[in-house]
Amino acid sequence: MKETHFHRSREILAKYPQIKELYGPDIRLFYAVLAITAVQFVLAYVVATQVTNIWHALFLAWSVGGTLTHSLSLANHELGHNLGFENPRYNELTGILANMAQAIPSFVAFKKYHFYHHYYLNEELNDPDCPSAWEARTFNTPFRKAIWMICNPLFYAIRPLVMMPKPTTKREIFNIVVVLGFDAALALSSHTGALMVVFNTVSTLLGMGIHPIAGHFISEHYDLYGDDEGQETYSYYGPLNYLTFNVGYHNEHHDFPRISGFNLPKVTAIAPEYYMNLHPHKSWPKIVYDYITDPSIGPFKRIIRNENFTKKARHHAKEMEATR
Repeated sequence: MKETHFHRSREILAKYPQIKELYGPDIRLFYAVLAITAVQFVLAYVVATQVTNIWHALFLAWSVGGTLTHSLSLANHELGHNLGFENPRYNELTGILANMAQAIPSFVAFKKYHFYHHYYLNEELNDPDCPSAWEARTFNTPFRKAIWMICNPLFYAIRPLVMMPKPTTKREIFNIVVVLGFDAALALSSHTGALMVVFNTVSTLLGMGIHPIAGHFISEHYDLYGDDEGQETYSYYGPLNYLTFNVGYHNEHHDFPRISGFNLPKVTAIAPEYYMNLHPHKSWPKIVYDYITDPSIGPFKRIIRNENFTKKARHHAKEMEATR
């Protein structure tokens, strides 16, 4: 199977070399993380001190908190590509800051394993983003697929450890100690602090599960409707990109992983003939609904490569590695 992202990006750069001017970090990402983190903590404090009804608190955790913490996850996706600062350590510290509002230490491990998603895109057993064969066999009814979506944070965290375990690094330990230490200090400081930690944790888990924004997990690499044979990656150009650092521009992202999400729409504008002829997904919420309810859709709809890529096809991963 042809590795489309490498070949397409090479063609685009040959025709539009000015796209290289978009490469590199964007400091706006840091300010966005600061703002979203602050809003999440304010929300957690308000809920902890003012909301007494558990169902109201859960709704706020899903609707507002889930959106904010999922947005932080996608900011961390950008930071994982070193798209906030030139210095990778500053990106790492910013990612850990975002984890504090999420209450779950994940950034450094995500960055380590996300590298393989680009390096071995859709390659069976090597891309940790691909559902396992066990997942495809097990979660094959609407009820089970709903459970799979709800438990998506768990699968997303455990799958790489099972598929391709790597040694824990000192930086991962630092991430865990700092975030869990912060959680413990906040929880032990007062009853309000403990409730804030619970709220942030629940927000993160709900936001990564059955949530409108979580449709991007399925949208990005699933041929859901069976009419795009050979297309491995799908973009989404709708308004939820404003909340997700343009992660919907996913063909563009895999073509040019060194371009910040803030600038990905410029790639589409410069080279529309390369993207407008591809099938996009038009609604993340609809994708979540269709994925759960349609019996013909499930984890098996992900395009999977069974052969190894050539060295050429790993071009983008080498670009990522060079900026780590």
